[in-house]
Amino acid sequence: MMLKTFKKMTTMKRNKINVAVCAAVVLLGFGACQTPQATVVKSDLKERLLKRDSAHKATQDTLLWWKRFDDATLQTLIDTALANNHDVKMAVQDLAIAKSAILAKEGALRPVLSGKMGLGLSKVGRYTAEGAGNASTEMTPGHNVPTMIPDWAPGVQLDWTIDLWHKLQSDKKAAVERYLASEAGQRAVRNKLVAEVVENYYALLALDEKREVMLQYVALQKKAVQLAKIQKEADAGTQLAVEKFAAEVAKGEADECELREEIAAREHTLNLLLGRLPQAVERKPKDFAALPLPSAEGALAVERLLGRADVVQAEHALAAAKWDVETARKEFLPQLNVSAYLGLDAFNPKYLVRLPESVVWNALGSLTAPLINKRAIRAQFAQADAQQLNALYNYEKTLLGAFMETHAALSKLEHLSLVEGHKREQYAALTRAVSAVQQLYANNRASYLEVNDSEREQLDCRLSLIDQKLEQLSTLIGLFSSR
Repeated sequence: MMLKTFKKMTTMKRNKINVAVCAAVVLLGFGACQTPQATVVKSDLKERLLKRDSAHKATQDTLLWWKRFDDATLQTLIDTALANNHDVKMAVQDLAIAKSAILAKEGALRPVLSGKMGLGLSKVGRYTAEGAGNASTEMTPGHNVPTMIPDWAPGVQLDWTIDLWHKLQSDKKAAVERYLASEAGQRAVRNKLVAEVVENYYALLALDEKREVMLQYVALQKKAVQLAKIQKEADAGTQLAVEKFAAEVAKGEADECELREEIAAREHTLNLLLGRLPQAVERKPKDFAALPLPSAEGALAVERLLGRADVVQAEHALAAAKWDVETARKEFLPQLNVSAYLGLDAFNPKYLVRLPESVVWNALGSLTAPLINKRAIRAQFAQADAQQLNALYNYEKTLLGAFMETHAALSKLEHLSLVEGHKREQYAALTRAVSAVQQLYANNRASYLEVNDSEREQLDCRLSLIDQKLEQLSTLIGLFSSR
């Protein structure tokens, strides 16, 4: 009776211990399941811009913005650059890397099945429990267990991390957003390359026009030298006028040489962008100052700004950062792992085919959760949360910068157009003045200084008109290429 009472008390004590252990495990589990709260990030900048500029409407447009310039030669150069430029090729590879990251995250969601082939050889001591047992045990009729035991064990292993809390899904979504950001980044690289090609192409046309103007000026000054010599011989002028016009000829020829050097440098830059060896850049001469400008209508529409490559890239980077926070937060939750093995095992290969005697298998499921010393995952979460805030600030900065940049470009275009109108009026007046002063000089009623000053002012105004047109084109290129 006493023995039964003792056993009963022992059983009750053991049950209490088991209950206490289970309660402790449950409490620890609840503690492990507590997750920190992430900072809620939300930007109202987009809504404020939409509300502020509801009057601006986006027009139908194409991503191939350079088609607006309607130049077949330019289009050929752009096609060559897009095919050969190394920055574009590297951007394509960055996109491929981002796509591979998505495939890697998808693979983490699925079970892994591995093939195994185990080969082993073991020997146990004779004077051990296992060795003594083997010595008196027959492995097959009439054959005891050998001292040296080989082991053949082919099989397959299954390992699977079950995504209980969608942590792996969050990680995959972050990878998808980074891929979309890389896609926008590739578009930005392409737009930047095309913008540089277009700008250098028009800079070449402007330099060609300047050189032609300078050659005309030199020719005009050479005629002035001859006229000054004739007037000197007729005692109607002095050697000083001859020397002054000759100095203008030398200066004009020096300026023309500098323009040729600038043209060569531009051609080298353009050939580098095209990814080819140095060669002459094909182009047709045009009246550069009279080139028509494409319209910038609807450029300030918020819908268009939201589609800019840099804004789209920043937006997807922000979305990726949010999913990174979710992934880091779910690190605090328990993780369920399943592992299973199925195979054959025998000391001799010929016994592997004896089924089911040679079949071995096992299965294991484990639920693991962090209990103490969570500093690493807390630090990881804090880092992801801070990066999320940085991504938000970068998005707002990029969007606001895009709006201000576009607004400034449109304002600049408006003022440049007004300046161009005044410059054209100035050039027309100077052309009339030069014509008048040349007639007066020929009739000995104006000095060579007046002729020289008038012709130099006309030249400067003509060059200024070319620079004005180039600045307008450069502003438009920057406005279009940011889309």
